[in-house]
Amino acid sequence: MSATTESLAGEEPSGLGRIAQGVSDTLAVAQRNLIALFRTPQLLVFSTIQPVIFVLMFRYVFGGAIQVRGVPYVDFLMPGIFVQTVVFGATGAAVGLATDLKSGLLERFRSLPMARSAVLTGRTLADLGRNVFVAILMASVGYLVGFRIHGGVPAFLLGMLIVLLFGYVLSWVFASLGLATGDPESAQAAAFPVIAPLVFASSAFVPVDSMPGWLQAWANNQPVSVVISAVRALVLGLPATSLVLQALAWCAGILLVFVPLAVRRYRSVT
Repeated sequence: MSATTESLAGEEPSGLGRIAQGVSDTLAVAQRNLIALFRTPQLLVFSTIQPVIFVLMFRYVFGGAIQVRGVPYVDFLMPGIFVQTVVFGATGAAVGLATDLKSGLLERFRSLPMARSAVLTGRTLADLGRNVFVAILMASVGYLVGFRIHGGVPAFLLGMLIVLLFGYVLSWVFASLGLATGDPESAQAAAFPVIAPLVFASSAFVPVDSMPGWLQAWANNQPVSVVISAVRALVLGLPATSLVLQALAWCAGILLVFVPLAVRRYRSVT
């Protein structure tokens, strides 16, 4: 937070100076959150073990009973695993911010001469950094269990960028939830009812046409399924333009709603 030193010494920065201060403070908060994550290795290990267990369970336990026309089940499964992993990981924003709020750390941040936006942008940026690590790990695990790319490396990388973008977007959703609950245990409990219908009533693990008719309308059109369908089409080498645009539209819409909500909630609680 070097720019803040200048503001302490005299004039408040303006224009480009204010932007530079905001970026510097955001990076400092993101670094602080990443250091806290890597200083708690048990949290990092358990958060990465869970998606690995999902891969092994659906690949070798349930996969034999699930029929997908025209494609090996593991190639159908892994795009769902990528998206499911960032959805579950986004709940960390809720728990982390609720913990910081309860401990009084957010009040101490408020007393510092730093950009107020840095607390939320730094938190979501740290979550993005963690998701990059987890995405690389899951792609490696997927390759070991037989997952293969059919649409070419550029299409696969585009798919992974969409996964990371969706994870970043969801961090703002759960940041709002964490600030609303104000307690880490409550935030964790409140997150599951949000993610369960999104992840398990989606196309992540089974084809949607195997679900009851009344459920298919939701499962086909909710954001998790749309993002999975876009990534799956890119990975499998299928026509993907329309699905990618739909996924980007969902990401933009969620950001437009939840960034203002999170900022408003942050201002009201600190």
